[in-house]
Amino acid sequence: MPKNFYPNLDAFIKDLKVEQIKEERFPQLQAMVDFVQNKLDNELPIQLNFICTHNSRRSQLAQIWAQTISAYFGIETSCFSGGVEVTAFNENAVNAIKAAGFKIESTGNTNPIYEVSYSDSSPNIKAFSKKFDDAPNPNSGFAAIMTCSHADENCPFIPGAEIRIPLRYDDPKAFDGTDLMEAKYLERSKEIATEMLYVFSRIKK
Repeated sequence: MPKNFYPNLDAFIKDLKVEQIKEERFPQLQAMVDFVQNKLDNELPIQLNFICTHNSRRSQLAQIWAQTISAYFGIETSCFSGGVEVTAFNENAVNAIKAAGFKIESTGNTNPIYEVSYSDSSPNIKAFSKKFDDAPNPNSGFAAIMTCSHADENCPFIPGAEIRIPLRYDDPKAFDGTDLMEAKYLERSKEIATEMLYVFSRIKK
């Protein structure tokens, strides 16, 4: 395991419990495992594009956690995210990432670009809202991982995707403006992190 992760983030990851993953999630997670393992075995780039409607919450969290957890296990992976339309990385989701121990800086106003860091010695993750086929997202050789039902149902075809995996998460947006808002965003972030931990812990190098 890497020694240079920020201490609070390292502790957060170590506290994740894959045994809490619901049984019905394993077929989709195994599809991710198989895709990553096949690419690794054939010495091909591992590209994962997490897609949701607005690229503001679930897909952003999934990109960040997949990139971070793959690095945690020393697996070279390029993780992306995109939407059907452009909005912005939601502030509540950003706060959930901060609470896990990431360091974050941002520039811009309407659709800020967030530089998300899990280690001072690793490249930052650049997070901002974009369409699933906008640059810098890949146009071939990637897994399209659909993180919400709306995007999954309304985007029947993702050009360039080698495989499409429906890995849907409940939208924490439903709790915006309520007393449960912060807890639900943290809950969703932790759920996604736990499932990414499961995926990359199953990869044989």
